[in-house]
Amino acid sequence: MNRLIFTVLFCSVSFLSWGWGATGHRATGYVANKYLNKKARKAIERILNGQSLAMASTWMDDIKSDSTYRFMDDWHWVTIPDGMSYEEAEKNPKGDIIATLERVIAELKSKKLTPEKEAEYVKILIHLVGDIHQPLHVGRPDRGGNDIKIMWFRTDTNLHTVWDSDMINGTRLSYTELAESLDKPSVAQLQQLQKASVRDWAKESVSYRPQIYTYGTGRIGYEYQYRNFDLVRERLLQAGVRLAGVLNEIYG
Repeated sequence: MNRLIFTVLFCSVSFLSWGWGATGHRATGYVANKYLNKKARKAIERILNGQSLAMASTWMDDIKSDSTYRFMDDWHWVTIPDGMSYEEAEKNPKGDIIATLERVIAELKSKKLTPEKEAEYVKILIHLVGDIHQPLHVGRPDRGGNDIKIMWFRTDTNLHTVWDSDMINGTRLSYTELAESLDKPSVAQLQQLQKASVRDWAKESVSYRPQIYTYGTGRIGYEYQYRNFDLVRERLLQAGVRLAGVLNEIYG
């Protein structure tokens, strides 16, 4: 592995800070709540002390203002260079989104966590299932698109931020409106989506790179949104359905 890629893995998560942004994350939590079974719903209400999945979904971003949680920074993302698999890529010793999700799911299934740690892990799970479905959180060594400087309409930004929040915010929808606008999968589609593993989710995110990185001269707007927003909607729906599937498996 060349030194550049290794160095990227140690960069601060500030370049991958918000996942879908608050609206996207809450939409994912809102969708997941629809597909919880009764036992899982009851368990989540207890664990989160009545807080909804939608509102708990931003906890990992909210705590970034607290330096005692800085150790979680690198858990939001992973760098996988083009042409490589996760297994082949250099691993960040501080952790990454794939390793963290697999560990958190396993520990929640163990039923050995204290109530406080269980609540924390559920909040981590909610957030990171959203993050891994934002394709640029499984990123190239360009800091997940943060090094790709572009102009979104008349605003200087970067490719990562366009996918995190700019396209979603441009709709002017609330998280409930956004979630309600998503497709309603059939039972067969739900089952198929929920069969996929964490590493499958990551591979899907990698597969969208040719589409995502087609941005012309670097000044983008309506056309880019038109070509890509269906994918945003698809990934939000998949994240919500799969989050519900994992919680049903753990608690249902």
